[in-house]
Amino acid sequence: MNLTFAQIALAALPFLPLAGFAVNGLWGRRFKETTIGIVGCGSILLSFLLSVFLFMANLSGSFATVQVRLFDWIPVANGSIGFSLMADPLSLIMLLVITGVGLLIHLYSVGYMHGDAGFARFFAYLNLFIFFMLLLVLADNFLLLFAGWEGVGLCSFLLIGFWFTNESYNAAAKKAFVMNRIGDLGFLLSMFLIVFTYGSLNFDQVFTAAATAGGANNATIIAITLLLF
Repeated sequence: MNLTFAQIALAALPFLPLAGFAVNGLWGRRFKETTIGIVGCGSILLSFLLSVFLFMANLSGSFATVQVRLFDWIPVANGSIGFSLMADPLSLIMLLVITGVGLLIHLYSVGYMHGDAGFARFFAYLNLFIFFMLLLVLADNFLLLFAGWEGVGLCSFLLIGFWFTNESYNAAAKKAFVMNRIGDLGFLLSMFLIVFTYGSLNFDQVFTAAATAGGANNATIIAITLLLF
């Protein structure tokens, strides 16, 4: 499979924070804080630079939308749902926000968490949070979008309850967990309705079919969008 540099950048972009999570999560206790910070912040910096590259390439007209299918994820009757990423103008803006603001948060956390016994664990959670947020905005189908949503909810729970010996923080983490489960219900119902109506969870197929289905006045589309919301 011949890939363009833009596709390679897109494929690498979310997995750099995931690599940072793995390194700090598995071996962080053996590292000094400086090393942990370099791994945690460096992975986000590289993702930010790739985001800038893709954004500038889009502005220059190199591509309108770039997609890459990493592998077939879940087989279905009429094909398969792929683990596929897509970057269009809207998601490129979100990439800059996630990686740019995320990098600043990581840099601030180096000083904020200095001396904390859970320094490596905190940066592992932060890196994982960025990975799932990137997955959320780069998914090219609703199922992968849902996986990103679930991951963001998991990391919210882990970070809110990071100091788990504090009962008030644990209570706040539980509250966030419950609210995410409410969101899950609407999300799952919308996906069932999308599959039942359009026979696919891929954005391009669903959007093409929805565009010819009566627009904003279509009751099914209204139900799907409300459930997603």
